[in-house]
Amino acid sequence: MNKPIIGLLIGTVLGAIDGAAAWFYGPEVQAQIATIVIGSTFKGLITGVAAGFFARKIGSVPLGIVFGLAVGLALSYAVAAMPDAYGKHYYWQIMLPGSVLGAIVGFATQKYGRGPVAA
Repeated sequence: MNKPIIGLLIGTVLGAIDGAAAWFYGPEVQAQIATIVIGSTFKGLITGVAAGFFARKIGSVPLGIVFGLAVGLALSYAVAAMPDAYGKHYYWQIMLPGSVLGAIVGFATQKYGRGPVAA
């Protein structure tokens, strides 16, 4: 499999797990769990694809981890900046797992999969 596809798969799975973990944040979040899981899955998918394309161009594990972490952190910040129905923000609960997801996907896309095939 190529690197963007690996990033897409790993990012989507980890994003769904990240969103499902929101169940433990309290009853005000549990009412919105389906929306959270879908949004987090999509956020992981974007992070994974971006890290996969980065891995095709740059063959450095440390840079891949930093890139994935930065993309995951940026996307997570965009989501965390939006308050919930009660006006509360969940910065730590969204940004910490999002950046860890990005770092893991950045590592996986650098380490696994095949690069572009020379013509």
